[in-house]
Amino acid sequence: MSDGLITTARSQREFGRPGRLSLGQIEVVAVLIFAALPFWLSNFWTYTLSLTLANAILILSVSFLIRYGGEVSIGQNFFAAGGAYAVAILQTRYGIPFPVGAMVGAAAGVLTGLIFSWPSRNLSGVYLSVATLALGLCVPEILLQWSSLTGGFEGLYVEPNLVPGVASGVQQFYVALAGLGITVIALARFRGSRFGLALLTARYNPKAAEAFGMSLPHVRLLVFAISSGIAGFGGSVLAFASSTVSPNSFSFLTSVYLLVGAVVSLYSTRMIAAVVGGMFITLVPLLMSEYGEIVPIIYGLALFVVIYMANIVVPAAQAAIRRRKARA
Repeated sequence: MSDGLITTARSQREFGRPGRLSLGQIEVVAVLIFAALPFWLSNFWTYTLSLTLANAILILSVSFLIRYGGEVSIGQNFFAAGGAYAVAILQTRYGIPFPVGAMVGAAAGVLTGLIFSWPSRNLSGVYLSVATLALGLCVPEILLQWSSLTGGFEGLYVEPNLVPGVASGVQQFYVALAGLGITVIALARFRGSRFGLALLTARYNPKAAEAFGMSLPHVRLLVFAISSGIAGFGGSVLAFASSTVSPNSFSFLTSVYLLVGAVVSLYSTRMIAAVVGGMFITLVPLLMSEYGEIVPIIYGLALFVVIYMANIVVPAAQAAIRRRKARA
């Protein structure tokens, strides 16, 4: 294939065919719509959407790990808690503003991800999932044991005061929207980079990757570290969006809900898909609060429906369409 054809194919993928909107253009429109919502919604729904956007970042961390590493982590609450408490501790104890705290939270996620993934770099599949299970279960106990630093059961307060004179709810919303936008843009650039393509090669064709000199254990280590960094950044944004951090916010169920959100978003690293997953795990418990006991059942049904549709119904429909086109 010539360079001209490659350039044309890339242009169509990024900007869409003439007369059609590309996914990137649709996402830009979605961002503009979201940016106008605080002017129309009440303070309660603005706050709720702030949490939705922050949860979308955390869902992206799970989706990234699944898409690029083929692995499932049920310990993302560990890295999210690290980012959230980094922001809270730096602000309450040292007066360090949120932007710096968010960068520290992301760096803490990468560092703790490397520390965890190095001894477990040869693990994969269910064995790695069980290892991350240990991380997810220990988070509340660690936070409670270090109560002098973390505030114990009560947690810590994060003051949303980036711009003086602007309502805190508005600041929380736009910081969460900006954080999600930064994450999505970074993942889009990563997806088209040589490094991203190399990781995808190792994911879908490991023998070819090894033939080119790539070490699969080190690939898993890097993917896990990046995923942990996204989770740490998402936890930082969540701390700002919710104004508080506590052990209850990062229990083991948090990781389960994030996994559900990733499944609902079909493991996509696109903004719209992540927001759909974030809405599901944020709004379902809120709207079904009167029926708290059946919320886990709803999550289970959602998992079943999405997996069934994605793996059976949609492929069958695509095959039927291809057969009709072949006959025509």
